[in-house]
Amino acid sequence: MTDTTERPQTTAGVPASRLASLRRREDARFTESRPHSRALLERARGSMPNGVPMSWMVELYEHPPIFVASGEGATFTDVDGHRYFDTNIGDMSTFCGINPPAVVEAVARQARRGLQYLLPIEDALWVAEDLTRRFRLPQWQFTLSATLANVEAIRLCRFVTGRPVVLMFEGKYHGHAEEWLVDPKDGALRPAYPGVPPSAGAWVRHVPFNDPEALARALQPGDVACVVTEPALTNCGVIEPDPGFHQALRALTRRRGTLLVIDEAHTLVCGPGGLTARLGLEPDVITLGKFIAGSVPLGAYGMTAGLAQRFARPDPASPRAAFASGGTLFANALSMTAARAALEHVLTEEAYARTAELGARLADGIEERCRRRGFDWRAHRLFARSGYCYGPALPRNASDYHATMRPDLYHLMRVYFANRGVWEAIGTAGPTVSVAAAPADIDHYLACLDEFLGELSA
Repeated sequence: MTDTTERPQTTAGVPASRLASLRRREDARFTESRPHSRALLERARGSMPNGVPMSWMVELYEHPPIFVASGEGATFTDVDGHRYFDTNIGDMSTFCGINPPAVVEAVARQARRGLQYLLPIEDALWVAEDLTRRFRLPQWQFTLSATLANVEAIRLCRFVTGRPVVLMFEGKYHGHAEEWLVDPKDGALRPAYPGVPPSAGAWVRHVPFNDPEALARALQPGDVACVVTEPALTNCGVIEPDPGFHQALRALTRRRGTLLVIDEAHTLVCGPGGLTARLGLEPDVITLGKFIAGSVPLGAYGMTAGLAQRFARPDPASPRAAFASGGTLFANALSMTAARAALEHVLTEEAYARTAELGARLADGIEERCRRRGFDWRAHRLFARSGYCYGPALPRNASDYHATMRPDLYHLMRVYFANRGVWEAIGTAGPTVSVAAAPADIDHYLACLDEFLGELSA
């Protein structure tokens, strides 16, 4: 006999009615307890679209943005006096802490000497040599962000190979240039946002992560200049490489004469040499950004000696010929001094060991509390970073991840945590432990999670 009993709708094992009730309560508490932020936002709408100076400050959250008054270490305080343990860490940009003392002191010292010259300073040499030691690529250039580092890296690969196509993995994020702002739709890559031209995907190819056969087919035509990938995808929670995937990726690219660009902007939280060093990878180019200058804007890309030779002399017959790179404020004195301070005094072996230990403690605590409260959720694990998979199996590719996304549950979690002094990570990421975090901060986070899960399961 068929059971025709109507069952209540659920999200990740939570009744939809329960989610809706908790959301109404927590949204109201969030809004009512932040009157100063509300007033500033309304005033800001008169001079900035959506009331913010950069669109992500409102796009990343369903709740209204808050205005920050100050920050220190692993915490910040909003204009209404609420203090938060920050697990979003500026989408990885404040991994060194919000105001790392060594960087603050170096920046103040350099500011008195001069902010910018459009000429090199000795700290730039020190930083390039240190990055060579960490990543084993001998030559470096600097930009103002990881996006711009990826732009120039791809341009270099296209120039050297004479090929037009760039291959990326589904679920990627490598910055906000047009070619990366396309998604598969109706059998083609279409603009993902208004303002991106329809032609943006013309020379881009996407394949699933952890699928060497699909990768081999995509490389077969021989028109791919480079594959650009993170060593573990981090814009879909965390998608770790299958055993042997990176070896297959490197072998296939070499066989087809395709260059390999590893984007470590997010995964540099894994160790002094990022996941490249941890996994023993052998890229042709590495790109960096986010926190390599302790949150002062800076991007970088390293390259093999052969690529550097082509970069330096793009036309051997013309000594004055230049590769299309650079920008007026690239490698400015302030950024390079900040980078030296961050690399020398903050991003140390000891700091990485401590954040990895705290990240594991966070992931263990997430899974233990979920299990105790009756939820079959998993925790992502990537050294200092954790996160949530709202199901029993961690994703292997972007399709797996999107099948387990629960935006309504995530939004409730964000406001619930914020109302209790935790600033949760953005929806596609997961909580990350900064160098400034302490065990007590992890305890605070897990106590908040336990209270949250208790209300969901009540």
